[in-house]
Amino acid sequence: MAEILDGRKISKEIRGELKEKVEKLEALGITPTLVGILVGEDPGSASYIRLKEKGCEQVGICPVMLRLPQDTTEEKVLGEIQKLNEDPDMSGIFIQLPLPDHINETNVLNAVRPEKDVDGFHPLNVGRSWLGQEAFLPATPIGIYEMLTRSGYGVKGKEVVIVNVDSLVGKPLASILVKEGANVTFCQPSSPQIEDYTKRADILVVSVNSPKFITADMIKDGAVVIDFGFNYIDGKSLGDVDFDAVKEKAGAITPVPGGVGPMTVTMLLANTVKACEMAHG
Repeated sequence: MAEILDGRKISKEIRGELKEKVEKLEALGITPTLVGILVGEDPGSASYIRLKEKGCEQVGICPVMLRLPQDTTEEKVLGEIQKLNEDPDMSGIFIQLPLPDHINETNVLNAVRPEKDVDGFHPLNVGRSWLGQEAFLPATPIGIYEMLTRSGYGVKGKEVVIVNVDSLVGKPLASILVKEGANVTFCQPSSPQIEDYTKRADILVVSVNSPKFITADMIKDGAVVIDFGFNYIDGKSLGDVDFDAVKEKAGAITPVPGGVGPMTVTMLLANTVKACEMAHG
């Protein structure tokens, strides 16, 4: 029976550490501030914004959420970002995705200064991470790495297979794991005989948003399985792994919900505190 990697528990532990850091900053007259930009009224985005606000309040970060109408022009969004870039009181900036179709996502994300880019999307942060340099990285991959290491699963020398090749999870996670000495293989979800890859993984990470994509016969005994899939079926949240079957064979596994998800907002908060610390030397 696999160990269940409890993201809620680990997240609570990290938030406690962040609260202590924020209290030390406040003793110096410094308050970390996280500002988010939401364009439009997408229900999922609005809900996620509220989670970020609540997380900020729990650790003592000041949340500033800029909500703009759906028809806001790209020029207006870029202008708001420029003001925030120049405001020394704004520690970190994030853009809540998705943006409306008339706004170029790349232009907006690239407008945030790298030192305030707590989402880790700026090309400079992406490049620095692959070079093994200090950089902000997206919250989800950092959260996955924290879950592994805090649960006692070191990555050095391990075979890691990532079934995801996007810039939000797969690529930044690989940059972290390679730096820490892991052997990393990327897999396209559509790869034929994908089980030939997944079966050799000491650590398997999957994020394809396809329920029961990973079955028990696709992993090796004792593997650590990290599931960041999200599927909403019959009123329930499900991941990409056939959880009930795989947990009987794996050494450790993340549940959905309650696994990687809770870590994502927490690591955004951690990046914000780090940005504040860096800005003040």
